[in-house]
Amino acid sequence: MARLIQTGDTPAKERNKNMRTGAEILRLLAQRPEFDEEAHDMVSYLVFCLRDIYRTIDESANAWDERTYWKKAEGLRHKWRWARIAADELEKLVRADNWYEVPHYLISLIPHFSGITVTSITRDSDWWCGAHRALLKEKSAPAEAAKTA
Repeated sequence: MARLIQTGDTPAKERNKNMRTGAEILRLLAQRPEFDEEAHDMVSYLVFCLRDIYRTIDESANAWDERTYWKKAEGLRHKWRWARIAADELEKLVRADNWYEVPHYLISLIPHFSGITVTSITRDSDWWCGAHRALLKEKSAPAEAAKTA
């Protein structure tokens, strides 16, 4: 039987796409004079990108776990743990409306995206439009369902 080769989206491809999107968002936010509604959407979309980055790392690490390469799997999780922590911290800032603290936190993320060269912007506002509303609605939906039950 022939070996199957996966040609679709792999965790690495998805991670690279999210890293590229994150780098572009950071660059666009750095060029903005103020945090308006679109900037709120951009930061919220960055939270989703960071979550997806860590999710893909977890998928890859689980594959290593299945092959009993625990040390390699934990090393991978440790190397990319910053993405999960950054997503959680940014989400806290967004939910608390602490927009004055967001730029300082975004600056701390730049070293993680420094390996990505952004020569042209390939993402536009269609990518992040409505992300702020979606992020705020995300955890409030279960709380509202509990109130009605």
